[in-house]
Amino acid sequence: MSLESTPRQAVTERMIRIPAGEIVLRDEGTKTNWKVEVGAFLLEPCPVTRELYHDVRGEAPTSPAGSAGPRTPVTEVSWMDAVRFCNLLSREAGVDPCYSMGDDPDGQDVVCDGEADGYRLPSEAEWEYACRAGTSGVRYGELDEIAWHRGNSGGEVHDVATKAPNAWGLHDMIGNVWEWCWDLYDPGVYGPYRVFRGGGGFDPPRGCRASCRRKSHPTFRVDDLGFRLARSL
Repeated sequence: MSLESTPRQAVTERMIRIPAGEIVLRDEGTKTNWKVEVGAFLLEPCPVTRELYHDVRGEAPTSPAGSAGPRTPVTEVSWMDAVRFCNLLSREAGVDPCYSMGDDPDGQDVVCDGEADGYRLPSEAEWEYACRAGTSGVRYGELDEIAWHRGNSGGEVHDVATKAPNAWGLHDMIGNVWEWCWDLYDPGVYGPYRVFRGGGGFDPPRGCRASCRRKSHPTFRVDDLGFRLARSL
């Protein structure tokens, strides 16, 4: 399926089926590991682009430089923005929205219906499992071949799918922009903070690893943080 298809109409057609399996996650801060079973699911081959975001929302956040093209990942989107986008796209596509929410400014009243067939954020375990695509190293390939990072990005976010994909056909899982995941980071310590993964175009190699985890408040927006769409099977 061509990545040049019309944005909104092509989303479902180009989603990649990720097989079931398991992943061992690790938090470097606490030096702890935990194993997670991952069911089969669908994942977009690229982060949500500015053109797709604009097509669904009618507008896209202004990039800091003001020059980001339509095929660059949308940034300056919060976790809450991403959840709302998923629900809006689901309704427009005629599938059941995954999220219900109230008016909690910290997003702690957002509930995900795992049985719904709509669009959603991947879980942290799904994200890393898909990123690794059966590999066990620091990354799924040579950094310069698979990722835009501080050493080659020129301080800019680049068009999606301009670096080599992993073995499952997923582009930009490492580098270019960080990606919001569904999970709370550590609610006992950080409250409502949510996880984001993957490293970005402004990060040194250490930040561009399959296991690298960061977190922030669900209303946080910054110029190297976007998201990717998933669906349950």
